Amino acid sequence: MSRARVLILNAALGPLDYRVPYGMTVAPGSIVVAPLGPRQLVGVVWEEESFPGTETVGDNRLRPLVAVLDAPPIPTPLRRLIEWTADYYLAPPAAVLRMALASMSALEGARTVIEYRPTGLTPERMTDQRTQALDRIGMRQGLIRELAAIGGVSDAVIRGLVKSGALEPVEVSTDTPFPEPMPDFAPPDLSDKQAAAAHRLVEAVKAHAFAPFLLDGVTGSGKTETYFEAMAEAIGEGRQALVLLPEIALTEPFLERFEKRFGVVPVNWHSGLRQSERRRAWRAVASGQAKVVVGARSALFLPYPNLGLIVVDEAHEASFKQEDGVHYHARDVAVVRGLMEQCPVILASATPAIETRHQVEIGRYEEIRLPSRYGGAEMPEIIGLNLLEHPPERGRWIAPPLVKAIDEALAKGEQALLFLNRRGYAPLTLCRHCGYRFQCPNCTAWMVEHRLTHRLACHHCGHVIPTPRACPDCKEEDSLVPCGPGVERIADEVAAQWPQARTAIATSDTLWSQAKAAEFVKSVEGGDIDIIVGTQLVTKGYHFPNLTLVGVIDADLGLEGGDLRASERTFQQIVQVSGRAGRGEKPGRVFIQTRMPEAGVIKALVSGDSARFYATETENRRHAGAPPFGRFAAIIVSSEDAHEAAEIARLIGKSAPHVDGMDVYGPAPAPLAVLRGRHRHRLLVQATRQVELQAVIREWLGNIAWKPSTRVAVDIDPYSFM
Repeated sequence: MSRARVLILNAALGPLDYRVPYGMTVAPGSIVVAPLGPRQLVGVVWEEESFPGTETVGDNRLRPLVAVLDAPPIPTPLRRLIEWTADYYLAPPAAVLRMALASMSALEGARTVIEYRPTGLTPERMTDQRTQALDRIGMRQGLIRELAAIGGVSDAVIRGLVKSGALEPVEVSTDTPFPEPMPDFAPPDLSDKQAAAAHRLVEAVKAHAFAPFLLDGVTGSGKTETYFEAMAEAIGEGRQALVLLPEIALTEPFLERFEKRFGVVPVNWHSGLRQSERRRAWRAVASGQAKVVVGARSALFLPYPNLGLIVVDEAHEASFKQEDGVHYHARDVAVVRGLMEQCPVILASATPAIETRHQVEIGRYEEIRLPSRYGGAEMPEIIGLNLLEHPPERGRWIAPPLVKAIDEALAKGEQALLFLNRRGYAPLTLCRHCGYRFQCPNCTAWMVEHRLTHRLACHHCGHVIPTPRACPDCKEEDSLVPCGPGVERIADEVAAQWPQARTAIATSDTLWSQAKAAEFVKSVEGGDIDIIVGTQLVTKGYHFPNLTLVGVIDADLGLEGGDLRASERTFQQIVQVSGRAGRGEKPGRVFIQTRMPEAGVIKALVSGDSARFYATETENRRHAGAPPFGRFAAIIVSSEDAHEAAEIARLIGKSAPHVDGMDVYGPAPAPLAVLRGRHRHRLLVQATRQVELQAVIREWLGNIAWKPSTRVAVDIDPYSFM
């Protein structure tokens, strides 16, 4: 090639043409360094036919590429996925490419670091700390800070051992290969239903063809062990497998189950990795050495050269939808990647989304069902608690029948879980003297009190202030009153009601890392916790055999706000949290506290009639022309200048094209009218499936100009209406 079309990492620009210097070899997918003005940016060589229409200039007028980086090229299927994602979600291709090049340090050549290992020599001067460090380190090798952590001493103690000759330096590559999983390490004992399901999935892997599956199994049915057999087949063939999980806190239980089955832990990918860990993982994936990757939605865009299986676990989870940057849904993009890679895709869930169920009904996805729990465990008994008939005591939130049930569980030595999907102590704090309410200065949202950290926090922008003693408005001291419950307030009530019980709060504030999640799991499994108080973080993925009682504190909470998916999401959350009860030999019970016992979703939960609930909800969507029967797109206008945001939103609304089968609603101030200091307006576009929605929006917005200070974001298939 004498010239190359390069997609550089600048979302404001499209592909640019460059001259390939004599002696340099590039091909589509090559990762290169290209000049742009005085800067040098990373980019990827692309096929010219993918981005036609670029103005052609002579080779002699093109600037030359600077270098080809020592990194595996971006594979062809991933390049096609990047193009599709950018086109479908109306995102700049460079913004999607950036997700594939998620570790810039991985694009550099091989690196080495100095680690240290014991020499067997004993220092002349031994102290208690040196003795402790050497005993705990044993024959381990690592960086100074890692050895200090293992030895339970300071970095200075380790450096002293290096100077004394007790530890010696070793130069090691940062790209050390990961241990490979063994497909025959510990095959499970599957039930007949699981074995039949696993056989079908294994056959799909062997076929080396695109095949989307819905693995629909009740909580505790062994979906993970079932798709592990398909994974074993992919590993045995020398191919790669990807498992997407919705929460980082779920990673630790998954890693343990994987290690028991395959002998090693899989390669991990999520935002909590250190830079060196991301580099090693990225290069192992790109080289094909990483056989199994488990990670958050961003793991979907890693450059797998030989992908043989994709699993989306808890595929119904709304957190698979990215709400900033590129507004993609990992569940849907995973299916498209499976098509590009010609490999099976498994969507595993006990409560599949209506969109997924619809794909089964029209024959696009194959459904595999696991209708009963593994090993004879029974589904828990569901009991509805009408709070109008059984009100909690004044100032409390747990109804008397649930209090009695917790007494019984604790008396038997069993564990209980109380679920409330609201972090912190109270969602609103006000002054009883003057009525002042604490609102975030950057958002249209109340500040949430967190008593564990003695802070008021905004859960939208992260703004935090210490909890004051006096009202900022009237200066009255000790006048601040918490309104409504959060999990911390429920935990306080638990401590007052059952002072001898050992309680743990499980939220993203307390389980913010894999290590914290692992510690929590170990404590529950070891019987060190009697009562768990948690948010949606504990509704899925955890298996605690001694947990027999679940109490849903406020089942009506998720039904507020008029969200399109409010009923479905409430149903999914409560079914999932109910599934934590009675997973072992002991039977389980679930108490659902509600003030709306006649609501369709509550009646479905108590009766266990999920089929009727889904049929009714699906018919409501069909009647409203809502997804999956129609299309939605949100257009969000934001600016630090309120007038500017409103003007551009009005201009976009006035310029809306008249298209048969498409309606435009708005603009209107967003429910979160101010977010992170930016004023926001929304328009909602509703269209039939026949309308080429992306093409219409692309032309519509392409004819409107706005200042750089104003942002206009398009969210195709929105999940958030805030």
